Amino acid sequence: MDDLLQEFIAETRETLEALSGEIIAWESDPSDRHRLDAIFRFVHTVKGSCGFLDLPRLARLSHAAEDVLAAVRSDLREPDTALVNAVLAIVDRIGEIVEAIDAGAALDDTGEDLLIAALDKGAASVAHASVPAAQRAPSRSVRLNVDLLDRMMSGMSDMVLARNELARRLRDDGADPAVEAALERLSLTVAEMRDTVTRTRMQKIDALFSALPRMVRDTAAELGKTVTLHVEGADVELDREMIEMMRDPLVHMVRNSIDHGIETPAQRRALGKRESGRLTVAARQSGNQIIIEISDDGQGIDTDRLIAKIAGSGRSERDLRALSDKAKLDLVFEAGLSTKDEATSISGRGVGMDVVRANIEQIGGRIDLDNSPGKGLRIAIHVPLTLSIISTIGVGVGAQRFAISRQAIEEIVRVGGDAIRIDMLGDTAAATVRERRMPLVDLSGTLGMTATLAPPSMLVIVSVVGGSYALAVDSVLDHEELVIKPAAPAVMATGLYAGQTLPDSGLPMLLLDCAGIASAAGLIFHREIISEDDEPEAVEAERPSALLFDDLDGVRRLVPLSVIDRVEPVSADAIRFAAGRLRLSIDGRIIPLATQGEIGNRLDVSVLRLRDGAMEIGYAIADALDIVTLPDTIAPARDVGPVAGVVSLDDEQIELLDVHWLFATHGEENCQESPPLCLIDGADTAWMTTFLKPALEGAGYKVATKLNPGEAAAVVLTMDSGAPARIGAAPVVRLRQDRSASGANDDSIYRYDRGALLAALAERAGGRAQ
Repeated sequence: MDDLLQEFIAETRETLEALSGEIIAWESDPSDRHRLDAIFRFVHTVKGSCGFLDLPRLARLSHAAEDVLAAVRSDLREPDTALVNAVLAIVDRIGEIVEAIDAGAALDDTGEDLLIAALDKGAASVAHASVPAAQRAPSRSVRLNVDLLDRMMSGMSDMVLARNELARRLRDDGADPAVEAALERLSLTVAEMRDTVTRTRMQKIDALFSALPRMVRDTAAELGKTVTLHVEGADVELDREMIEMMRDPLVHMVRNSIDHGIETPAQRRALGKRESGRLTVAARQSGNQIIIEISDDGQGIDTDRLIAKIAGSGRSERDLRALSDKAKLDLVFEAGLSTKDEATSISGRGVGMDVVRANIEQIGGRIDLDNSPGKGLRIAIHVPLTLSIISTIGVGVGAQRFAISRQAIEEIVRVGGDAIRIDMLGDTAAATVRERRMPLVDLSGTLGMTATLAPPSMLVIVSVVGGSYALAVDSVLDHEELVIKPAAPAVMATGLYAGQTLPDSGLPMLLLDCAGIASAAGLIFHREIISEDDEPEAVEAERPSALLFDDLDGVRRLVPLSVIDRVEPVSADAIRFAAGRLRLSIDGRIIPLATQGEIGNRLDVSVLRLRDGAMEIGYAIADALDIVTLPDTIAPARDVGPVAGVVSLDDEQIELLDVHWLFATHGEENCQESPPLCLIDGADTAWMTTFLKPALEGAGYKVATKLNPGEAAAVVLTMDSGAPARIGAAPVVRLRQDRSASGANDDSIYRYDRGALLAALAERAGGRAQ
């Protein structure tokens, strides 16, 4: 609201200054219709703005002057000297109030009733007693024509390209240090000017969203629906021209969501939904793009109805039903399609989403649909940067060159050494950068280029909304500031590019869309929105991931992914049976090695390097296959040992390793049909879930990290040293990391003492798990 108020003050000042001569001229010739129209437009604009900005005094004065001027324009009043003086007095008073608002000063309303009364026919002239006006603050703004800003941006773009070419020529031919220093100063100046010119065109997207509340209210009322609008990201800035070009598509899609998506109150009650529909319009920046999302909690898109409508126009229904789910959704963009049987003022005229998509693609954007039948639809509009100058890093893949925004790059690393390595988990590649594991995307393969068998030499760590990933490239080129423009619609529709540019080499280059590449590579970074009105549901623990592998004995097994530090091929010569056990020499250290099966004549084996945060052991396998999600149900093993139990995966029984047994190497099994509930609590729930949950379930306990409504824990397991003896009605068993207790009163248990742990749990739980 502050920005709108400042804009109103600036516009009112500008109009008053422009009208000062017109008002004097109208005073000398009250019959001049042209000047009368100019004064009328001014008071009319002030009246309309005051209603929105809640300025009642200005609204009252301008409304009174507007009524009188409207009567003069309709020839119902004669513009005599008394009327002109009264109008001039009100215009002067409007100027005084505006200056007081800008200065934050109080201004007495004495005499304003007399000014309004003087407008009445036959009223005596009233001299306007001028109140000392507040000190006017110096104007710090100027209004410019948009065409002038466009020319400034175009000239700035040419200047950046010329600077880049000059830098390349000096770099290739060699230059005097003094010339290089002058070029560096020029570069700094150009960069500052670039930022300044770019900011002159930026505007908060609130200018696009501000009209939505009234439009949603009116549209919903016309359709007999109740809709609650939520607006997010109104502070995101976008090019002013882009805001204007987005206005009509946004309005169309919002009205469509209300008309086609959100049900009537009666329908929503029958479906068990709230009577009031929820419509969310959000804007956010993702790398080089602005993403505007329109989501509702309505009925979504009925693809069967779409197919029936299109088939009725002559298309083959069989071919339409053979389409993929995404292609079926895209049918909504068919030209002339409308799912309404009757035309209304809102829809049914056949002017639909095809026009919206054409307008978005015209500015280099794209539209994505995320449909949940019966639950709602999310429409994401991706708008690329246009006519913008951004800092980029050039990367090479084979003979091709691409640009990546520096804003999206976290770091660039060279593959090699222990700090940066690449592992294969089955068919999935992962990169580990200084103990931080992330997905690895091969840029060459993602873009459909010829893939190389050699491992990548460079990794670009890219940040997108929700996470990060490593992008494998062949080379990293120079940093450049480039002018980004939309590419052809067919190129932008792939979702892999954010625009095109022309570097100083003169060869066109595409700007990569890092979020689009992640999507094409199958990377999904979840962002869930939970309505505050939704009813609470039972707490559901997140299902962990596990590595599926073939073991040395030929059995297919699983191991929790969270405990794997890396999968590493090692030479069989590094494995020796020494001091009563199998050991592995690696990285200048010796670690215990567990196996199930014989290494035999193998020259090399794959080793899972397992860590619990403080200790490391190895586990030799034949081959890593895939990463899967562990099912909720685990059938515990009959005997305590390296296998915790069996899970069902794609109708196949797969053994799950007991990582707690692998680290502790001893324990005992307890089982009962109605298991007591053991609540894992405290700061180290992740370790206890990974290491202890299979062992506890095998001992007959039900294990949870949170309690569902109505549940009560029989015993609480924690690693917090300061935990009380009881939490609620449940006794507490405390674990410690050190083998030795801290004192005589320390009743905690060493976390790898399996027997003592199970005995303490059985005792505290009242002997229920025996």
